Amino acid sequence: MLQHPFPPLFSADSRILILGSFPSVKSREAMFFYGHSQNRFWRVIAGLYGQPVPETTDEKRALILSNGLALWDSIASCDITGSSDASIKNAAPTDLSLILGGADIKRIYCNGAASYNIYRRYQLPRTGIEAVRLPSTSPANAAFSFERLLEAWSVILR
Repeated sequence: MLQHPFPPLFSADSRILILGSFPSVKSREAMFFYGHSQNRFWRVIAGLYGQPVPETTDEKRALILSNGLALWDSIASCDITGSSDASIKNAAPTDLSLILGGADIKRIYCNGAASYNIYRRYQLPRTGIEAVRLPSTSPANAAFSFERLLEAWSVILR
């Protein structure tokens, strides 16, 4: 059973919460969100806000916080093989009360099906906030080109 190894990223100014599923092997090594170089998350967020793609953890943190975003994951602990969401078993949800109590979150978006399904099952009954499922930015989601991802994710700007 693996435990989520790093804390959520948010500030009192965060209004939009983006939930992943569980950190990939690369993210666990980097101790930060979306650490795999092929994950398109950072390109998508930078593209939405017309900013350069961040390279360092500090730049990534600044991109999120300067745009009123918050990052966390739906799963606090689970059994997982490598980085495959499809292999997740025995998932326990994260406690969102720290973020929801510390920021005025208006909308919640889930990066992919695994995050969305865990959120709907365990967290929605506690939060009462409907989440929107967005297509995964993972390289495993080859069906979505970068352009299609950017278009789908543009909903967070509305």
